[in-house]
Amino acid sequence: MTTQALATAEGLVNAPLIHKGKVRELYDLGENLLIVVTDRISAFDYVLDPPVPGKGSVLNGLSSYWFEKTAELLPNHVVHTDVALLGDIVTEPEKLAGRIMVSRKAKRIDIECVVRGYITGGGWRQYQTNGEVNGIKLPEGLHKNSKLEQPIFTPAGKNDIGHDEDIPFEEMARRVGLELAEALRERSLKLYEFGRDYCAKRGIILADCKFEFGLIGDEIILIDELFTPDSSRFWAEENYKLDVEIDSMDKEPVRAYLAGSDWDKNSPPPSLPAAVVEATTSRYREIADRLTRA
Repeated sequence: MTTQALATAEGLVNAPLIHKGKVRELYDLGENLLIVVTDRISAFDYVLDPPVPGKGSVLNGLSSYWFEKTAELLPNHVVHTDVALLGDIVTEPEKLAGRIMVSRKAKRIDIECVVRGYITGGGWRQYQTNGEVNGIKLPEGLHKNSKLEQPIFTPAGKNDIGHDEDIPFEEMARRVGLELAEALRERSLKLYEFGRDYCAKRGIILADCKFEFGLIGDEIILIDELFTPDSSRFWAEENYKLDVEIDSMDKEPVRAYLAGSDWDKNSPPPSLPAAVVEATTSRYREIADRLTRA
């Protein structure tokens, strides 16, 4: 596990940088993409300082693990994750070991495919307003964190800047076409059910998660990341309760610190204390260990 935090791979990769996200950097390898997962951490649409040591390795390792586990369900973009195969494209391979993924290029479908198995977070806030989530009418009398009778598909329109936009399925179909929308919904629900059952055997509840898909020709493939603490809400079974804020197995120490600070969420955020960074590193390592242990 990496112990030295990596804030950026710029200067370590001899290839054009074509996109720098909050966490991932994409470099153009011609036929393929090189994805580097840094240790940057974000909250409330801000990238925070300092980065969290080992976070990128956990995210990349978990995505690689899940892409392999789900390959029979759905093709994905992974070519390989071996930094040694990059040769002189990488100047200091030891710094990028465990945090790279060479991937097939695909045309990104600009929809976050969200599946909810429990009513919590943004879904709960919608339900409290009108008894619906993304236009889906739910039974009356649900509690915060209630398990839904069946998982629901609640897409969001992707925005590279700011929050993604929750939309009903009908709006998704208008944007991408009904046939593709139905295919993405079917694949997303199938993936969620696989992940949910797999996590349950390890004492973890997969409350909700999001997927991204792309197209290579007419082929739908899974891209980006899969069942990581940044894309999924994991709860330890022993912590599950109704009507409370369950401590999720991700960057909760960061969110809790910021919520308790004087930060107004409209100006540059304060630096994270060492104790918060250390606690967050431990969280990411714990979820990775529990998910991947034999």
